[in-house]
Amino acid sequence: MADIRIYLSAPDVGETERQFLLDAFDSNWIAPAGPAIDAFEREVAQLAGVPSATALSSGTAGLELALRMLGVGPGDTVLLPSLTFVGSVAPVVHLGAEPVLVDSEVASWNIDPDLVEQELRAYAAKGRLPAAVMAVDLYGQCADYSRLEPLCAEYGVPLIEDAAEAVGATWQGRAAGSFGECGVFSFNGNKIITTSGGGMFLSKNPDLVARAKYLATQARLPVAHYEHEEIGFNFRLSNLCAALGRAQLRSLDRKIQRRREIFERYASALSGVDGIEFMPEPPDALSTRWLTVGLVDPRRTGLTRDDLCAALAAVGIEARPAWKPMHLQPALKAARVVGGAVAEHIFDQGVCLPSGSGLTDGQVEEIIGVIRSALDGAVAS
Repeated sequence: MADIRIYLSAPDVGETERQFLLDAFDSNWIAPAGPAIDAFEREVAQLAGVPSATALSSGTAGLELALRMLGVGPGDTVLLPSLTFVGSVAPVVHLGAEPVLVDSEVASWNIDPDLVEQELRAYAAKGRLPAAVMAVDLYGQCADYSRLEPLCAEYGVPLIEDAAEAVGATWQGRAAGSFGECGVFSFNGNKIITTSGGGMFLSKNPDLVARAKYLATQARLPVAHYEHEEIGFNFRLSNLCAALGRAQLRSLDRKIQRRREIFERYASALSGVDGIEFMPEPPDALSTRWLTVGLVDPRRTGLTRDDLCAALAAVGIEARPAWKPMHLQPALKAARVVGGAVAEHIFDQGVCLPSGSGLTDGQVEEIIGVIRSALDGAVAS
């Protein structure tokens, strides 16, 4: 059994984070205002190559603001991938719109541009286009924006980039968070960099960012008293959390490099096993490998995805199934689905392995050893 429990994606923090937090604490800027927030927004905007950004309490909050500002409401439809976390679809439902859950493409596991094109063409023929398309950069890998951006532009449908899992990823050399009308990052505790909880709204359009900040701060008008012409939200990030985020940004490149190294070690050790394969990376993508996700074919390995998770859990190592597609979720059983077989296959066989940038080489080798033992035991039985 592992001496210390090995988590899927634990925060990777150190003395730099401690010092940034102490500096913010000593400055007495504790509430959702302060110099760390302003600096964090500038630094994340620079990372993504956009003019401005606004820091929020979560990535989900950013998606809700994006949908609201693009006019999504009751009776509208939004195309988005079925293979994602519920935080992508929840704001669509909260706004009274209808999520249309689109299957993944085999090449990247992200939303299938061919199916998006098919749907946009069909909706256009009916004279009622979707209110938005939302792409999700799955497990730290950008969707195919060389297809999605022109498609959405052709039909005049806004594109939202849910880059919650992809801070630091690129597509054709362009940074995640910069695609479509707006993008959203997450800094949840298990993400590549963390602010403990939090997110960021980004856009090439500074007016959209300013509007998001206004709505996220209770839609308060800039006057001495509290004046509100519309109802907003309490969605802002705290100065302390932003200070932590600023410290995390300083080691982002190292964190991504380490996660990619961990992925390569798993792939090198296990890709030769019949019935084991890993999430592909298209030539135009540079994935952060936020999580290493593999497929386990029980017909060829004698081992199911759940068997492997159980074997790892027995020795104190966390592993989880791949995302359960949204069209299989009881809460979304009435939602329309386009395709679904690819997403279902990934869920049926997919396992997320420990991928945190703080993992040591020895821990990675320990995980691989447990997996090999489980595979050998399955063959022997």
